[in-house]
Amino acid sequence: MNYNNKKFRVVQNTENGETSEETIFEYKQKDTILTCEYKGGKIVKGHLIGLVDKDGNIEMRYHQVNLKGELMTGICSSKPKMESNGKIRIYEEWQWTSGDQTSGKSVLEEV
Repeated sequence: MNYNNKKFRVVQNTENGETSEETIFEYKQKDTILTCEYKGGKIVKGHLIGLVDKDGNIEMRYHQVNLKGELMTGICSSKPKMESNGKIRIYEEWQWTSGDQTSGKSVLEEV
């Protein structure tokens, strides 16, 4: 699976997350290295970097600046699923490495 030049939007997130349906992720991939810039909703600017395995699973690290001016960081494991409409849906399990260090789950869908 290759995520290069694909855009995703959050369709579900746990309450302690900062991303929302207004957050747009723009993925770039070269070989197994995935990078992304994202913004929208509570996020002024965010970046992630990750590694993609042969099944499309992603291990990533992210950092973002929120509307409060806080720098937030975290880790995330993502698993893709191809939907019947041909779009990719990504199921994420994440944890803050800053702030309260809580964890959560989110779902992204290709736009």
